[in-house]
Amino acid sequence: MYRFIDLFAGIGGFRIALENLGCQCVFSSEWNKFSQQTYELNFHHKPAGDITLIPTSEIPDHDILTGGFPCQPFSIAGVSKHNSLGTPHGFEHPTQGTLFFEIVKILKEKRSRAFILENVKNLQSHDKGKTFEVIKKVLAEDLNYHIHYGVIDAHSLVPQNRKRIFIVGFDRPVQFNFPEIPDLKPKIKDILETHPDNKYTLTDHLWNYLQNYALKHKEKGNGFGYGLVDLEGIARTLSARYYKDGAEILIPQAGKNPRRLTPRECARLMGFPESFIIPVSDTQAYRQFGNAVVPPVVEALGREVLKSLGNPAIVQSNILPSSNELFQKR
Repeated sequence: MYRFIDLFAGIGGFRIALENLGCQCVFSSEWNKFSQQTYELNFHHKPAGDITLIPTSEIPDHDILTGGFPCQPFSIAGVSKHNSLGTPHGFEHPTQGTLFFEIVKILKEKRSRAFILENVKNLQSHDKGKTFEVIKKVLAEDLNYHIHYGVIDAHSLVPQNRKRIFIVGFDRPVQFNFPEIPDLKPKIKDILETHPDNKYTLTDHLWNYLQNYALKHKEKGNGFGYGLVDLEGIARTLSARYYKDGAEILIPQAGKNPRRLTPRECARLMGFPESFIIPVSDTQAYRQFGNAVVPPVVEALGREVLKSLGNPAIVQSNILPSSNELFQKR
């Protein structure tokens, strides 16, 4: 049985996926108290708190490290200076003080056999591309991991456009391929509750505001506005700001104002199982699902990682070409 750790765990999307594949979680970390509450109720284990306060020596040995780490800019000026002077510098230099650095420390000390990292698609262009370049360099050159990365859109598995970049790494050369995601042709109508509470229907005031706001920006040539979904299609990306007004995903209703999704519908939109317990307020639930990973996507990816761990093979380079095109053709 493969053992994994769940960093920046949120509400456990990675854990659901890897446990479905027969893996065992031996450590988790999440600083948000409301996410801890949801995680503990569903997995009967309260995550450790702030990862920056946990000594690496206290993290159990494991096979796979997982985490959707926050995106922060790194300073590469110091690295460039050291390189130009021909002086040595440690791998900590460009990432010191960031949360990605916590992942680096753990990988260096624990030497995880593999890792799966997730972030927003725009990580590649963050800070004019500097952030991603540092990430690749640190993982592949300084830590000597063999890395693969690509953007996967979850819209073939769940009814929303949701593109996320995944970085997969191995401590030795293996043959690895990103998964071919089956197109289940999901539709928004399939995740809707039959009798949602009226509290999710927009008030006249809010609905008028959103319409006027959209009109104002349309006249200026901007694309800002609400997203009234086609029930036979898929939705925009669910974000952590959904709790504010629900504008990006509104459900049309005959004879009355549109409504927000309910928290249970958000869980379904993200591919969480029906058995998943939602113990927090609607506001916190919207934030939690908006920040989560899509478990079916991670499960498909994790299955390929497990295949690679069981079948090592020689590859030519640490850094493989991005697989973006593979997933954006869909």
